[in-house]
Amino acid sequence: MKVRVSAKINLMLDVLGTLPDGYHSLFMLMQSVDCCDVVTVQRTESGRIEVQTSDARVPAGKDNIAYKAADAFFCATGIENTGVSIAIEKHIPMAAGLAGGSADAAGVLYCLNTLFAARLSDVALRRVGESVGADVPFALTGGTALCMDKGGVIAPLLPLTDKFVVLCKPDMGVATAGAYRQLDAAEHLRHADRTAMLYAAHNGDYPLLCEKAANVFEQVIEVPSRPHIKGVMRACGADLTLMSGSGPTVYGLFSEEEAAKQCAERLQAEFRDVHICKTVSHAIETVEA
Repeated sequence: MKVRVSAKINLMLDVLGTLPDGYHSLFMLMQSVDCCDVVTVQRTESGRIEVQTSDARVPAGKDNIAYKAADAFFCATGIENTGVSIAIEKHIPMAAGLAGGSADAAGVLYCLNTLFAARLSDVALRRVGESVGADVPFALTGGTALCMDKGGVIAPLLPLTDKFVVLCKPDMGVATAGAYRQLDAAEHLRHADRTAMLYAAHNGDYPLLCEKAANVFEQVIEVPSRPHIKGVMRACGADLTLMSGSGPTVYGLFSEEEAAKQCAERLQAEFRDVHICKTVSHAIETVEA
């Protein structure tokens, strides 16, 4: 089975506090975009979980989040693992704040649920995903949504349609665990206007959404080229510029395709990892059943 899995951007990312189990309580407005990896999952007779990727930088074996997702699926369902082969064709930038690994994990869970006829409900599958990573439940759901707690509490919102997105990843990576440690060590964080942002998203108030969009990680994660990238995006007519996730990718949200194309062309003259894509209302598309 082959699926196309979508990256995400954060329209808002705030941290509310620490949960009793030590994890962070999150407030995230997420949006799927059509920058996609391709995940192929096949049943085998090996009795093992085998992972291959098109990018040598992506770990194979037990260190890969797709492997962890498959292992979590078999543990949660009690289904015997007779063997699965996972192939990941990478297009989503890595260590970029775009949930590429989480999207791959979601694709694996979606495929396994079908291939092994587990019939897990969407809620049950998201719960398995949450045990693997905070972005996996949304990567199973997609569209435009509010995600809270550890990422598993999800409320769909009015879809953000017909918007163009320019993604620009500087030549650096950010480790999520380290980013959260920096956040915990920060003494004076400014929190987002979550009430106004949720009102804007729920009522389809696009100008207010762009005004209130915020990412708390911008206060603690140093990305030297971020101000310059944002300046180029704004000069090209971006409605919103923001870092996604824990970074370092900066995105610009555009209403006009031509403006987005011009922005991408300008940034491509300076940065290697620039993508132009669109907002989409889904997370996973089946390519081959």
